[in-house]
Formats: sequence, structure tokens, C-alpha cells
Amino acid sequence: MRGIFEDELRRLTTKFTEMEINTNEQIYHATKSFLTHDRALAQKVIADDDKINNQEVALEDEALNIIALQHPFATDFRQVIVVLKASSELERIADHATGIAKEAIRIKGHQRNLAFEEQIGEMTNVIRTMLDVAIDALVKQDSKLTQEVLTAKQKIHDDFHKLREQLLVDMKENPKSVSGDTGYLLVANYMKRISEHIINLVEWILYNKTGKITDLNHDETELDEI
Repeated sequence: MRGIFEDELRRLTTKFTEMEINTNEQIYHATKSFLTHDRALAQKVIADDDKINNQEVALEDEALNIIALQHPFATDFRQVIVVLKASSELERIADHATGIAKEAIRIKGHQRNLAFEEQIGEMTNVIRTMLDVAIDALVKQDSKLTQEVLTAKQKIHDDFHKLREQLLVDMKENPKSVSGDTGYLLVANYMKRISEHIINLVEWILYNKTGKITDLNHDETELDEI
């Protein structure tokens, strides 16, 4: 029976990893569509959101079947629950990517600001690395990798506040840029929210290791205690 459970869990983890790859790709394509004003690519991101939603539903079904049929022990049960919860975070991240794609369609044709776009591009690179490392930590059950994610999350928040201040100044000084700057601000906010969902993933990784829920998004003092 133990061997059957391990096979089922391995299959579940593989499907979860595939969902993460697709979600990360959604982030990349959504941001690319925004920065290049590529309406066709943005529409593809929006259409592909259903694929991520379907993957989450399939993972939920498989996870619940494992619980119902294999009756895992406490530590094994936690592993299944972590994948179940983490897949929900990926689905929400993909939703934010869809929001970026929708903003790409809205902002198409507006005045561009290359300095702001460069900052958003840099945030995207940090976000995608964050997600990859978080999933790597989950799959390998390596909580040491989570500190890298937590450090990156702080960078995203700092970059967001810096960019927001620049955008607010630009809106005041250049009224014609308000519509375009609003788009940059919304996308930067989506990035910040994605980083928070990735931190939720880290919380589940730590739960898998300790059996305790740690709120890392609302209590920054926790960062020094891991």
C-alpha cells in the first residue's frame, strides 16, 4: 500500500509541476504582451486561463481521491494537502496574469514610457524566479530554499513602492500620461499580488515541514525566524 501511495503522490506532484510551468509561462506572456502592446498574445493569455483552471480542478480531484482511497498517515496527508493548497495559489497567480493581459489590450496605443517598462520587466524576471524556486522547494521539501523567495518578495515590494511614487509624480506633471501610467501602476500591483501568492506557497512548504501555519505576508518579523 505504501508503494501505491508513493506512486500516486509522485504522479500528483508531476502534474502540479506542469501546472507551475504553465502558470510561469502565463506570467511571461502576459507581461510581454503588455510591454510590446501585443494584442494577439494578450488574447492568447486570456484564452489559456481556462487551461490553468482545468489543471487545478484535475489536481483537486486526484488529491481527494488519494486521501479517500489511500488513507495516508499524518505526514503523508500533509504532503497531499500542500499540493492541493498550492495548486489553488497557482490558479490565483494565473488570474493575475490574465489581468495583466487585459490591461495590455486596454493600454494598446497609449503613450509608452520605456523607463517604467524596464522596471516592470525587471519585476517580471524576479517574480518568475521566485515562483520557480518556491516550487523547487516544495517538490524537494527543502525549506532552506524559501529564504531566497522571501528575500525576492521584499525586493518586489520595494520596487513596487518605488515605481508607484515615480508614476504618481509623472501623472501630476504630465496629465496626458495618466491613462498609460495607470496601466503601469495596475500591472506593478498585479506583480506585487503575485509575489504575495508565492509567499503563500512558502507558507505551505513550511507547513509541510513543521505542521504549523506561518503568516509571512502580514508579519514581517517572521522572516528573521526561519
